[in-house]
Amino acid sequence: MYTNPMQSEAANGARHASAEKSIRAGGSGLKNEFKDLITDIEELVMQTASLTGDELSLVREKLSERLDTAKESLQAMGGDMAKRARKTATATNEYVHEQPWKAIGIGATVGLLLGVILARR
Repeated sequence: MYTNPMQSEAANGARHASAEKSIRAGGSGLKNEFKDLITDIEELVMQTASLTGDELSLVREKLSERLDTAKESLQAMGGDMAKRARKTATATNEYVHEQPWKAIGIGATVGLLLGVILARR
């Protein structure tokens, strides 16, 4: 079966761009989760300065719940990132099989550049 190389390249480019966006989105979500966690911890530290025994234990409970939520979120993001990595690897594998000479050329170029950089040291 004949496939138009231009269509194939466009499809591969779209898959690659989609994979990059997914990876960036995962990193952005993780960054926001940490910012929220740090903000919550800072607020709790400020509140604890004037708290007594019972109030302090309530604050500790709240902090513990927030940390548990953050851990769960990180685990979920880790699973999502693993899925995205598999998807990216699959797209790369398909591209290499569809465009073997381009992949060989890219690999040779990268190898040459690394060789030049390492030889200078």
